Amino acid sequence: MSEKEEVKGLPVILDKKTALPLWIDQRVFPLQYYIPIKRIENFFKGLREGKILATKCKSCGRLFFPPQMDCPKCKTRDMEWVELSNEAELVSYTIIKVKPKTFGHYEDYIIAIGKLKKENINIFAWLKTSDPSKIRIGMKLKLVVSERLPEKYLVYEFVPAEDL
Repeated sequence: MSEKEEVKGLPVILDKKTALPLWIDQRVFPLQYYIPIKRIENFFKGLREGKILATKCKSCGRLFFPPQMDCPKCKTRDMEWVELSNEAELVSYTIIKVKPKTFGHYEDYIIAIGKLKKENINIFAWLKTSDPSKIRIGMKLKLVVSERLPEKYLVYEFVPAEDL
């Protein structure tokens, strides 16, 4: 069977990388989200200022990242904005080689969980490094605001502390 040849009666082709058969869904499924952000607009303003913000419940002191404006424990909306520190330690990571179509324009990328030293919370973000072979669990990271290209979105991501 060639790359483009379907199995009779089935939309199956061979994967270009692995030569294994793939089922191709014949339906196109465009998906675009519209998420209201008015109550957490400060988070996005913070990114524009180079800050990564979380919310903290004034009643119980619980910290929320990504930020949310209601505390599920206290059932209150009495929240304050706090800037997160940037020192972290790598807890876990994976290199993404097989990407969703909408991320297909990116080279292989790394997603990671880093534990913020001061706040003692885990953050899930991309880990940007020039040398993936140097990544080690427990390594020191910095949480930074950067611009993701080609979209030109401001995002937060980790970078190895030694790269700064």
